[in-house]
Amino acid sequence: MPKNIFSRVQSRSLTRHHKIAMAGVATLGAVAIGVSAVPSGASTKTTTEAAQPAAVAYSNQQIKDVKASVTDQMADASLKAEQIAAKKKADAAAAAKKKAAAEAAAEKKAAAEAAAKKKAEAARKAKEAASRDAKRAQAKKAAVKSYPNNLDGWIRESLDVMKKHGIPGSYDGIKRNIMRESSGNPKAINNWDINAINGIPSKGLLQVIPPTFKHWHVPGTSWDIYDPVANITAACNYAADKYGSMDNVDSAY
Repeated sequence: MPKNIFSRVQSRSLTRHHKIAMAGVATLGAVAIGVSAVPSGASTKTTTEAAQPAAVAYSNQQIKDVKASVTDQMADASLKAEQIAAKKKADAAAAAKKKAAAEAAAEKKAAAEAAAKKKAEAARKAKEAASRDAKRAQAKKAAVKSYPNNLDGWIRESLDVMKKHGIPGSYDGIKRNIMRESSGNPKAINNWDINAINGIPSKGLLQVIPPTFKHWHVPGTSWDIYDPVANITAACNYAADKYGSMDNVDSAY
């Protein structure tokens, strides 16, 4: 009978219930075999005493090992978390240091560029100032009119000075009086008239006495009474006040 059951079981897949049934049948078969193997003279008395369960030994050591294993795992996990946190902190510190270095480098570069720009601006301004000074000097030089060192040049230069100070007079009027008074000699001196007798002889192109020259001297000209331009300008300034202009003088004045 067991053999037939196993044959049928092998022909199909077994369910959990089938497996339990098979175990039961197998057990019954073994019991049957055991009973049939008992000698005929042996006692066949059965007993109803229940089999005593096998003693189960419990140990605290195993529980301790399990607990220790869990603790170790937790410690490992905590250590790994600390290591991860430390690495993140180190990475953050390195990133911050790198950023600070980059910012410092940028500031240094900006400062260098600003200094270079300032220096270039100062150089540009200095160059512009030098150019302006050169232009002013050139303009001033060009503005300084050149006059020949002769009677014509002396009269023309005197007329330009007189014009700046509003002193009337003409080229012809000045030349006419010069030719009468000194014949165009800037070093001429009168040692015989009343002024000479009084110790103040007339001098220069327009024969001006020293007190008159000093009183009617025109700024910007020489204080030397024999200087042609200074002598003409002072004499014309005096004549303008007394006669209205040197043009109105036709004799000793």
